[in-house]
Amino acid sequence: MDSFGQFFKVTIFGESHGPAIGVTIDGVPENLPIDEEDFAADIARRAPGRKGTTPRKEADRPKIISGTYNGYTTGSPLTIIFWNSNFESQDYLKFDDVPRPGHADMVANVKYNFANDPRGGGHFSGRLTLPIVAAGVIAKKALHARFNPDPDDRYEEEGGAGADGAATATPAAAPVQQADPGYIPHDIEIHAELLEIGGERDRSKWDALLDSTAKAGDSLGGIIECRVDGLPLGYGEPFWDSLEGLLSHAIFAIPGIRGIEFGDGFAASRMRGSQHNDPWGPEGPTKNGAGGINGGISNGGPIIFRVAVKPTSSIAAPQNTWNFATGRPEILQIHGKHDVCFALRTPVIVEAMTAIVLADLL
Repeated sequence: MDSFGQFFKVTIFGESHGPAIGVTIDGVPENLPIDEEDFAADIARRAPGRKGTTPRKEADRPKIISGTYNGYTTGSPLTIIFWNSNFESQDYLKFDDVPRPGHADMVANVKYNFANDPRGGGHFSGRLTLPIVAAGVIAKKALHARFNPDPDDRYEEEGGAGADGAATATPAAAPVQQADPGYIPHDIEIHAELLEIGGERDRSKWDALLDSTAKAGDSLGGIIECRVDGLPLGYGEPFWDSLEGLLSHAIFAIPGIRGIEFGDGFAASRMRGSQHNDPWGPEGPTKNGAGGINGGISNGGPIIFRVAVKPTSSIAAPQNTWNFATGRPEILQIHGKHDVCFALRTPVIVEAMTAIVLADLL
């Protein structure tokens, strides 16, 4: 399905070379301040233009078409679209017969009886991560409103006067979330960063590695670490909707993800319990081998996980594939605009998916 979430439900739509892509979010709290400029910072982090990224350039200006009024969310479904313009569809017309290695061309055609749009990867394209980033901006706003309740909620002046002759003010809408008695406001911070490219952790060597890989017509993967600070104890459900399970579900929806690990991750299999276990102190765990989650529920410590991103499938170097029209093997060279390492643009997408999961759990 193209939707995720039960209470903060995110639905993406569109194709890479169609007229537009977008997202509809149901369950957005009312009274969140919103402006199209609010999306600029995160969209810029996903945008191409840096070394090792695709030369395809789009305006990527969000257009909010529902769910807001006078600069605030209304509580009704919020829809955001992005117009497409800079693409070369002729580069993709042969992939119905000659599927690209590593891509969804073949499986999508079989699943959808060749009704799938092959241009630019269609609905399977990494371009569809743009509306996910937009949804992440809204999710971050919802999280901020929940954990930083604004004491000065919006009010509208009404005509007439109170018993003392003073003008009365009534709330324009119910507050986003009332703070619990004794609640100490704080903020949730979600931050993801690229740790390595092609197995190299020394950032000073990344430019040369990207250059040599591009010259060879090849591509690189990477590893991203995401950290969530400030999430209180108690979020997530045991078994089917564990916090790790929901995060993994959402993260694997990002095209090109090959693995995820929490805390000590796979290294825990080589540890002893005395090494991996997290002792409790008066303010929570005193170490973080579990990545901030016990029994599928946040334990009050930082949520820490790492994501493996595969090398970009579209490469200029010749690859072996099969021509289903001729019934013969074929050497394929892919043209078009592609990233040498799309992991460079992925950290903000990981943040967005994480925010969406946490907003849904609220």
